[in-house]
Amino acid sequence: MLGVILNEMPKYSVVVPFHNEEENVTALYDELKAVMEQVGETFELIFVDDGSLDRTYRLLEEITAVDSRVMVVKLRRNFGQTCALAAGFDHAQGDFILAMDGDLQHDPTEIPDFLAKLEEGYDVVSGWRKERIDNFVLRRFPSRCANWLMAKLSGVDIHDFGTTYKAYRREVIHNIPLYGEMHRFIPALASWYGASICEIPIRNVNRERGKSHYGISRTFRVFFDLMTIRFLLKYMSRPMHFFGSLGATSMLGGLALSMWLLILKLFTHQPVMDQHGPLFVVAGVTILAGIQLLAIGLIGELLVRHFYQGQSRAPYTVDRIVRLNSPEEPSILRGE
Repeated sequence: MLGVILNEMPKYSVVVPFHNEEENVTALYDELKAVMEQVGETFELIFVDDGSLDRTYRLLEEITAVDSRVMVVKLRRNFGQTCALAAGFDHAQGDFILAMDGDLQHDPTEIPDFLAKLEEGYDVVSGWRKERIDNFVLRRFPSRCANWLMAKLSGVDIHDFGTTYKAYRREVIHNIPLYGEMHRFIPALASWYGASICEIPIRNVNRERGKSHYGISRTFRVFFDLMTIRFLLKYMSRPMHFFGSLGATSMLGGLALSMWLLILKLFTHQPVMDQHGPLFVVAGVTILAGIQLLAIGLIGELLVRHFYQGQSRAPYTVDRIVRLNSPEEPSILRGE
């Protein structure tokens, strides 16, 4: 993975993933530039092209040709929103990092509200679409259920885990491994590291141009991710506590059933296999299952040890990074 060293380290980094958003790229850049210039501090804009098939990357490349504060990270294919955000976070150099969608459904004029909360000392500032205007059956109701479950399972008392519109301190977001579709659970993962989290209301703007990439199928995937997050938050560093408890319970149950069958055989001389054959099989299976669960727990402990000691790999592949080096020519760095 290649990076670009700035002459002056920016205070703020704004990370925006794009996938087939040619109709929104230029308008979003203009709005972001205007807002960040009013903030009055050094900043950079990290635009990630997540394998777009339209003119999105060409338009982003044109922007880098005129603005040295813009970096474009082009991924080799469509890796998904979480990986695109991870690529942006890895290349961001600001002390404070803000993430938002590239479809203009997040209002850039609300950025100062996020930054103000970071300046107050919070580690994570999450947007809350308090007044949602999208479809109730397909979006609002499933999202409300998922957010309620996530708050209960994670212990993080916020209303909206799903929105990308969030701001982070650099040291916090760089400690959170992102893969799959985990970006929506960053506040829950950050809480595991002891981060302070707050929430601010944001506007929910209708998409005016382009096609939405969200559907009901994504909502169903969220519920499976909830189980993963619950497991990670409680047992990420001690998987043996989970698998060991299940394994020990299974083994004890199997052994108790086996002892009962043995007592029947010794004291009543019953033909155990003829009269209690299925129970004999169940006892054997539960003992073996318990041994397997204990083995899984031990393997999990080894993986945790490897996680904390080994080198982490990025869940994406960079095709090229584009940034203006001089007024005459932008630089293009190709990924390996």
